[in-house]
Amino acid sequence: MASILDQYLQASAGENLNPFLGPDVTEPILTGYVDVRSEDEVPIFRRQKINFRPPSNIVDVAVSNNIVAIALNNNELMRLDLSNPSEIDRVDITKRVDDSIHRIFLDPTARHLIVCMKSQESFYLARNSKKPKPLAKMKGHLINAIAWNKAKLTESSTQTILLGTSKGLIFQTEIEPEEKFFQGGLEKFWKQLYDVNSSGDPEESIYGIMFEKFPASPKSDRKYFIMVSTLSRMYQFIGDASGTDSLDFQPLFAEYENNPAPFLQMPGHLEASELVLFYPKVRGLPRTFAWLTGSGVYFGHLDFNPQDSSDNITTETKLLQYKLSGGMEAVPPLSVGLTGFHALMLYKNRFEAVSLLSEQAVFEDQLPPRYGAMRGLCIDSVKKTVWIFSDSAIFQYHVTRESRDVWRMYLERGEFELAKEYCKDNPANLDKVLTKQAEELFDSKSYSFAAKCYAQTQVSFEEVALKFIQVEERQALRMFLLKKLDSLKNQDKTQMTMLIMWLIELYLNDLGGLKEEGAIAKHEDLEDEFRKFLAQTKVKTCLDQNRKTAYELIASHGDVENLIFFAMLMQDFEHVISHHIQHDDFVAALDVLTKQTDTELYYKFSPVLMQHIPRQTVTAWIEQKKKLDPRRLIPALVHYHQQGKSTQTEEAIRYLEICIERLGNRDQAIHNYLLSLYIEQEDDLSLLRYLQMQGQDPEEVCYDLKYALRLCSEHNKQKACVHIYSTMGLFEEAVDLSLKVDVDLAKIQAQKPPEDDEVLRKKLWLRIARHVVEEERDVKKAMEFLNQCELLKIEDILPFFQDFVTIDHFKDAICSSLHEYNQHIEELKSEMQEATESARTIRAGIHEMRNKYSIVPAQEKCSICSYPLLTRGFYVFPCHHAFHCDCLKNEILPNLKEKQRAKVQDLFNQLYRTPRSDSATATPASRESLKNELDDLIASECLYCGEIMIRTIDQPFILPEEYNSVLESWM
Repeated sequence: MASILDQYLQASAGENLNPFLGPDVTEPILTGYVDVRSEDEVPIFRRQKINFRPPSNIVDVAVSNNIVAIALNNNELMRLDLSNPSEIDRVDITKRVDDSIHRIFLDPTARHLIVCMKSQESFYLARNSKKPKPLAKMKGHLINAIAWNKAKLTESSTQTILLGTSKGLIFQTEIEPEEKFFQGGLEKFWKQLYDVNSSGDPEESIYGIMFEKFPASPKSDRKYFIMVSTLSRMYQFIGDASGTDSLDFQPLFAEYENNPAPFLQMPGHLEASELVLFYPKVRGLPRTFAWLTGSGVYFGHLDFNPQDSSDNITTETKLLQYKLSGGMEAVPPLSVGLTGFHALMLYKNRFEAVSLLSEQAVFEDQLPPRYGAMRGLCIDSVKKTVWIFSDSAIFQYHVTRESRDVWRMYLERGEFELAKEYCKDNPANLDKVLTKQAEELFDSKSYSFAAKCYAQTQVSFEEVALKFIQVEERQALRMFLLKKLDSLKNQDKTQMTMLIMWLIELYLNDLGGLKEEGAIAKHEDLEDEFRKFLAQTKVKTCLDQNRKTAYELIASHGDVENLIFFAMLMQDFEHVISHHIQHDDFVAALDVLTKQTDTELYYKFSPVLMQHIPRQTVTAWIEQKKKLDPRRLIPALVHYHQQGKSTQTEEAIRYLEICIERLGNRDQAIHNYLLSLYIEQEDDLSLLRYLQMQGQDPEEVCYDLKYALRLCSEHNKQKACVHIYSTMGLFEEAVDLSLKVDVDLAKIQAQKPPEDDEVLRKKLWLRIARHVVEEERDVKKAMEFLNQCELLKIEDILPFFQDFVTIDHFKDAICSSLHEYNQHIEELKSEMQEATESARTIRAGIHEMRNKYSIVPAQEKCSICSYPLLTRGFYVFPCHHAFHCDCLKNEILPNLKEKQRAKVQDLFNQLYRTPRSDSATATPASRESLKNELDDLIASECLYCGEIMIRTIDQPFILPEEYNSVLESWM
């Protein structure tokens, strides 16, 4: 680091040192001890001196978007980017010795800089340029204020801006960094809009100007507001601007040509004035303004959504008077600035911050005299940094949590909502605000609102509850308890249970009182609120563990409706159904039963419901379909069936029929019970229909045959007994019983035995014929039996006729019988002749086959192994397939039965593997016999064309055990 002497020598040699490269000096200089303080203990405004020694006195400073522009009295401009302080631009504005800088104006984005000289000349300097360019059309005007077009600023243009001069004139122009052909300067246009001194008032200079666009509305989307200030007057211009690419404010000011704009005038004497605004967001609308006047700082809010179309959008305006010092006349500040909550005032020897809420000075900083008198104050509207400067020094004020005490000021003013907004991050301060608000609401008898506030505070629960009890405000107490309940955590089970039970008690008391008063509407509203409270998840979870206590509490108030609601809410359906049944409200009980899913409750309550509302009960059962077990519902059916109630019996039959016919139930108990109900009916149609539906397969019927037969016999259901006998295979009993009912029914039963059991069928038909002959004595009808049953002949029924019966009655039958016998004999003769011819043909075929031969070529191969066929014994088939004997045997064996396989193996061994000594003794006849027997077993048909191939059609080409080996051979 260079010594002081080195720095002095460098400065003497004229080297350009970077004044911002050295360390900043924070004043006052503290001791070496670490100062451990909380953020709230740190001052809101803290001054820091910038380590900067200007080559000459400072005339003006402008700061925007972290860019600092410093104008010196030697007409030099220094420009610094705080994010890169190692580089400083030095620009000479003019070489004229008789001229000096009046003001500099830097736009919010720091892209455009305008320097105004006291000689009424102006220069433009772009951000990336070090060469100032003269603004020809501005010459002759001393610019005191500029209003930038924040919304449309670009690198290549300032867009339309407004300028205020020392003569009170308002101009509009647009500046571009590069001069265009025939433009006559950097100014795209230069138009005078208004003269604030045109109304004959004392001539004053313009010291402040700004404009903003109103939010778009259905009436206009080009409405603008312009505020202009002089030493003692403040103007507001409101109207529509024109233009598409560039704004044109001429139409707006044209409205004020014949009708001078109204203004606010403030008395006092000042050398210079200022108009400043605070923007919460860089590209948003300003929230507050401050105007430096001789009487004080006039400040207020700006409302860009006025209710009427007035020419004044300032609201909540106040005058902040200057503080007297030492009994002398109040001295106005040199410059003012605005932050979110403070008005900043810079005097020659001190810096002061005044709260806009309390209008009291909250910070005062006496500035060291060694730096000379202060000259001005500026605020970076983008970075929200505060800067002040004197002739030889620049200071920056760091703002730390400016809103820390705002809540307290709002609290003192009774603006609780704003106070809560600014202390929401500090629970302790928020509790103070809520407590104060709750106390004021309680004192003003706004008990419900007070309850909501008290519930959010840390005030003793007992103290607050007693307050509301003492004033007998049950509704407010209820509100307080509800809010407290919402603030409890799930682990606070004891407190939660206590609050819920207390709330239930309060609700029930109030409901009872409203019911006695006859306030129906209020009662319904409160009941709805109470039920919503019970339905809350937190409340339901708590009451589920304290269900008995809640039941007793609600029951003690005799509130039956809410007791039922609570039981339904807790899904205690058994309790609800029992309650309805006790009060003989069976329909309601059934309605609850059908809305729940526990089938056990159906079995429990069905007997009672079946007694009183059988049709609705059975309908409910049917709707459950297969969810219910019909066997478990039989007790409910049997009980009232025994009491002889016909309606219950009909409904029982309806339900059981649904179970069997639609649901396919095959439970024998169900079928037996339905059968018993059918039997007890006078009409047999339902019983017979059921028996027919069940069929006559004893293995398939679902009812007990013996039980059904016994019941039908007891109730003399003969047709049903006939059907059951027939199903049991007791055809003789069925026919005998049928003959007591109807001969036609007996005929039907006689046809049911298997057709191959001719003996039984003939026996049954003989019984019917005997019954007809002996009992009905109807010879003609008996003769008809001969046509109906082929098994009966005339000689079978002749013994049944009495001796007095003449042959004329069955003469035709005898003739017909004889004719049939003759015809049968002829048929037998024909069949014998055909059999003889077939035998002769077969013998001829066998003889021919013995002499049949086939020619086998020498190159013929076995169809199985593909080796030459003539190398060993072989078989040749008519289909021309040829196989070796051993190959054919190996292929045929897996398709033979166990005994056949053993026989083949034995024959093969005897023929081909017999020792030579034994083979010599074997006769040719015996070998031929063995060979014929083997041929019959393995060569009766072709392996590929016979039945074996047909039987193996569904077998895979590759067997599972061969799959891996075949796969490997393919790889």
